[in-house]
Amino acid sequence: MAAAVKAPMLGKQAKADLPAAVFGEDFHESLVHETARADLAARRRGTASSLGRGEVAMTTAKAWRQKGLGRARAGALSVPHRRGGGVAFGPKPRDYAVKVNRKARRRALRAALSVHAARDTVAVIDGSAYEKPQTKKAAQALEKWGARGPTLLVLDADETAAAKSFRNLPAVTILEASAVGVADVVGHGSLVISQAALEVLEARAADVDRGAGARAGRSASDSSEESERSEDSEG
Repeated sequence: MAAAVKAPMLGKQAKADLPAAVFGEDFHESLVHETARADLAARRRGTASSLGRGEVAMTTAKAWRQKGLGRARAGALSVPHRRGGGVAFGPKPRDYAVKVNRKARRRALRAALSVHAARDTVAVIDGSAYEKPQTKKAAQALEKWGARGPTLLVLDADETAAAKSFRNLPAVTILEASAVGVADVVGHGSLVISQAALEVLEARAADVDRGAGARAGRSASDSSEESERSEDSEG
């Protein structure tokens, strides 16, 4: 059985329990690196575009006649090596997204979260304690805890008062639990998670049991067959 993982409560003396199934994962460097690169690649807009030699607005007439002028032969002026010509092998709009399997992505998220738990750089916050925006209270809580480097604050969508309390603090990034990626987790020195967001992260990072659906389907079919046999015997 995995040992319980504890994290300090921001602004309080108590400690909160972290799900060991999520924050007790071994670190997998290659898997985390692959998933973080996929997250960053998916955020690229991919709208860079350039005009090729067939797209530039330029005459299609031959520059000068082939022979008789003593000059080098020249054809279209839209060639890439001429000024105003098209771009050779230039960028075109494209999608940079890279597919990562769901099971691998969840495992990478667990590994990234577990690194913060092992380094004692994760804290839990009670989002309901901020009934109205209180930036001074938020700054004092982070200072007392001793947040290291840039801090990532993970909140639930309904915790707007807490978000407004932290959003003006320097080196603090606020994200909803449903939008947090592996690149966000590993790119910050400290991690603060609200109790409501902790449940969302646990659901997102939980291991996928692919055999559960098949077992449930088999049990349902077995029960239906038994009921049919019992009905046949009664008839």
